[in-house]
Amino acid sequence: MIDYLIVGSGLAGISFAEIALRNEKTILILDNNSQNSSRIAGGLYNPVILKRFSEVWQAQEQLVLMNEFYTFLEEKLKFKVDFKRPILRKFFSIEEQNNWFAASDKIALAPFLSTQLISKKYIGIDSPYGYGEVLQTGYVDTALLLNKYREYLNQNNLFKEESFEYDILEIVNDEIHYKDIQAKHIIFAEGFGMHSNPYFKHLPLDGTKGELFIIKAPQLDLDVIVNTSVFILPLGNDLFKVGATYNWKDKTDLPTIEGKIELEERIKEIISCDFEIVEHFAGVRPTVKDRRPLVGTLQNYESIHILNGLGTRGVMLGPAMAKALFDNIEHQIPLNKEININRFLPKGQQ
Repeated sequence: MIDYLIVGSGLAGISFAEIALRNEKTILILDNNSQNSSRIAGGLYNPVILKRFSEVWQAQEQLVLMNEFYTFLEEKLKFKVDFKRPILRKFFSIEEQNNWFAASDKIALAPFLSTQLISKKYIGIDSPYGYGEVLQTGYVDTALLLNKYREYLNQNNLFKEESFEYDILEIVNDEIHYKDIQAKHIIFAEGFGMHSNPYFKHLPLDGTKGELFIIKAPQLDLDVIVNTSVFILPLGNDLFKVGATYNWKDKTDLPTIEGKIELEERIKEIISCDFEIVEHFAGVRPTVKDRRPLVGTLQNYESIHILNGLGTRGVMLGPAMAKALFDNIEHQIPLNKEININRFLPKGQQ
């Protein structure tokens, strides 16, 4: 009998696994590698929605948990995965500058928006109006993190690469019986794959396709992340990750010509030097219309749980949402109503 059977090893799955292990719980993860959104993600963490100059929901609390979580993981895995980098918002007009400084006066945004206009000239980018600097930002190398964590799981016999067969899952006296596995709880952390899950497919997980590039731009001299309509993230050796598009109709993880054209046009709006596309990839983010995660326990089943809907901010949300679900299961600490899947029940049952 183990404590937790976890289905899915993206950011949601490994966040829950790690929190459970730290609390001396036993786990096993199953994954068939069908979902790639965590692996190809930009991995940026940014407490500000730069399109509207507004604060990310519960940003400060998420950043505190996130920093502690990845610091601990780096020590455990003996690999650096969290890279602190400034994010600069390129201004295209005096009006945008003014909007930035107006936003920086707001109490919620003051810790995150520098009031110093950045006028540094970066080779390969025309920036007559300068930049605004977002504070407490950076990125997690999600592909490296997931690979290293998978190695750790395999070394400790905590991982099986296989598809989950929902029709053979049995609930016996509130316990999970699956093949030769018995567990106290099952956590479904499947990302967009949730649509195949008969227990939770009623939940409104939309899925938003994103396409990204790796580009080579030898003339672009950049040691910070630049974010406007897309982000440009320096990787070293003249390589940059650039993304991302948003497509609410296409639910495949295949790169498209339309996505390629859109990204190329947006890159040309930001940089003034030549570049070549080294790699083009795509994935479907697990997004929800109300922009809140899907966390909680299936009605009438105390042992079946979900951790999903992290959307575009899985790096920040993963540790916080995993902790919230763990504390709810183990210590009966109520979930925030904004993330609890019970918000989608009929009003009389909430």
